[in-house]
Amino acid sequence: MPHSIEAPHPDGTIASAITTLEQLISFPSVSAKSNVDINDWCAATLARMGFTLWHSGYRDDRGVRKSNLVAVRKPSGVEPHETSVVRHAAPSSQQGLAYFCHTDVVPAKKWVGAPAPPFPRTDDAAAGPFDAVVTDERVYGRGACDMKGSLAAMLSAVARVDVGQQTAPIWIVCTADEEVGFNGAKHMVDHCDGYRDLVRADPVAVIGEPTEMNVVYAHKGIQGFTVHSRGRAGHSATNFGTNANEAMVPMLVKLLELCQRTRDDARLQDDRFDPPVLSWNFGVSDHSNVVNITPERSDAWVSFRTMPEVDGAELVAEADAAARRLGLTLTPIAGCDPLWTDPDSEIVTQFRSIAGTRSQTVCYATDGGVLGELSRRIVIGPGSIAQAHTVDEWIAIDQLQRGIDCYEKALHHWCTTVA
Repeated sequence: MPHSIEAPHPDGTIASAITTLEQLISFPSVSAKSNVDINDWCAATLARMGFTLWHSGYRDDRGVRKSNLVAVRKPSGVEPHETSVVRHAAPSSQQGLAYFCHTDVVPAKKWVGAPAPPFPRTDDAAAGPFDAVVTDERVYGRGACDMKGSLAAMLSAVARVDVGQQTAPIWIVCTADEEVGFNGAKHMVDHCDGYRDLVRADPVAVIGEPTEMNVVYAHKGIQGFTVHSRGRAGHSATNFGTNANEAMVPMLVKLLELCQRTRDDARLQDDRFDPPVLSWNFGVSDHSNVVNITPERSDAWVSFRTMPEVDGAELVAEADAAARRLGLTLTPIAGCDPLWTDPDSEIVTQFRSIAGTRSQTVCYATDGGVLGELSRRIVIGPGSIAQAHTVDEWIAIDQLQRGIDCYEKALHHWCTTVA
């Protein structure tokens, strides 16, 4: 599908949402590539819907241009730069609602896609991962579930809200690089004036990842580190080389010990999550592919899933001390913090009532872990995490419809005078 900036204006119908989703899928916004084009498309769409825009951009470690977008539609009569609430807004809706999504997707090198149709195709080309296919009450395509379907649902929900009825702002935020370390959200937090306005307003914050419309009030964070051993290359038949693995082996023993402790020590666990452990994971490589060269380097890595009251800091400190004793270098890898909102809070109970679903915790992380300045964060969106990152990624049209309806009700509750 062509990347037309003049895409159809969302009108709130499921047909319009599917058309919007087809357009979003058509952008091959894999994290290794730029997401500038898809964010520009979103910006043009939001501008036609009356939103004021802020762009912030950066180049990633490989020099690829990346884009973050913050957009807001204030109530009629409120200038875009005004951050004060509307005088006569109801208390529950004073601060508005902010929706967060990422526009990058994971790679699709082994894409299978939708099942083959029962009759031969009229053309010779099979649909690729960025060619949306609508069949069997599903929309197939990379990003359909994670999380372009959610964005299409929110755009349709906003189209159902008359700006004349707004009493509080509606914010839409599209970030880059969520799939590779939340780098877009981190850049936005530090560099975007529009996001600073959003923080001052402190709206209800909805991260639209796929939850089957269940209300996620908490998720784990993710942290990690690498350990580096350096030796000297030499012919393996001589004693001229120094094998970097020799210092790494006792380090690996320590990492295994720490891993076992996370499974056995109740102080390092939180039963509110399943699994309740830090999910300590590690690996190693000496980058060798021949047997007649002494390995000159050996690199290990560790990742683990932090929880609100279990951050694993003591384990990292032990690993760092062991690395120092062995003459190795430990380098932290920043991820994101856990997300936690009181499950009895108004935002959770209201969303549970609106969506007609349950509340829960999950063990994956989202951009929400970077948005700690916001006081009311939940994760809720159409689609199932079971379909995310798969070789035949899809979202059910029924989920898309439920997302539109839920988001519309939430926007009315927190942003308008309409019950």
